[in-house]
Formats: sequence, C-alpha cells, structure tokens
Amino acid sequence: MLGSSMPVARDPIERGLVGPAGEHFLLYRLYRQGMLASLAPPGLATVDVLVLGYDENVVATVQVKTRTTGRDRGWHMSEKHEGVEADRHFYAFVDLEDEPPTTYIIPSAKVAKVLRDSHQAWGDAKPTRSRESKMRRIQPTYRDSGPGFETGWLDEYREKWELLRAAVPGTPPSG
Repeated sequence: MLGSSMPVARDPIERGLVGPAGEHFLLYRLYRQGMLASLAPPGLATVDVLVLGYDENVVATVQVKTRTTGRDRGWHMSEKHEGVEADRHFYAFVDLEDEPPTTYIIPSAKVAKVLRDSHQAWGDAKPTRSRESKMRRIQPTYRDSGPGFETGWLDEYREKWELLRAAVPGTPPSG
C-alpha cells in the first residue's frame, strides 16, 4: 500500500515499481560508496546496472533483485540464473522490507551454485514435487539446506560493497 511505513506490493502497478525502486536504490548506494554507475540499456536479460571505472569503462555488471514482503524473505529467480557466472558480474539483492533497506552483494558464481544446490536439495527432500520447475529462490534460510547455503549463509554478503569496489581501480576505500 502506497504511503505506509512498510512497502507492500499488492496491485500490478505497485508490483511493477518494486524492481525499478531497487535499481535506483542500488544506484544511490553505489554513489554513496564513491562508485560511478548507470542503469544498463533496457532489455538486457541479466544486467540492470553498469559499474564504471573512473575512465568511464564498464568494470562490473549487476543484476538487481528486489523484495518487499514474503514469509521466507527470499527473492524470485529462475532456472536461467543457474548458468549466469562471470568474474565481474554480481547480484544485488535489495530488501526493501528492512528499515533502512538492506543490500546483499553476491558474486554471480556463488548465486548460480546456491541456486543449483538448493534446487537439488529441495527436489531430493520433496520427491513428489516436479524437478522440472523453472522457478528458483534465493533465501536467507533454506528448509533443505546444504554445504554453501547453510542457515546464515547470506549474512556474509550483507552490505558487501568491497566486492564491487575491488572491481573499480582507484575507488576510495569506503564512503
């Protein structure tokens, strides 16, 4: 409901604003960290934000996933994200339910592994469910956890701006 203290996306218009809100929040946080960034051209499948070096060359890419509510405090993903792995590609998981909002910065290879392993564990624990599901979730806690995504695994990436700062030569240490 617009205007409430805790954002809750209920209708299609409000739900459609959650993603752009997360992207702009990330741009703001990058600016506060002393990094140059821009929204990527529309229509790119895995990139929402371009992080630039001071020479204005792209040094990292980010896909932003934003959440406002949900019992498991997770973010919607899909099967395609299991194959997105690049050295300088990151995910920013923005939690707008927190006050102030929280951002988790995670390398794409880690996200791909967690998605693959957690989906496998879910399928092993729930053999009656379809393994063919294309849906995936990044969650702070998984019912069917395993190595690399135990309870608390996400905490390591909370406000982990130094992962992006490391990609930008000459970026001030912290801002």
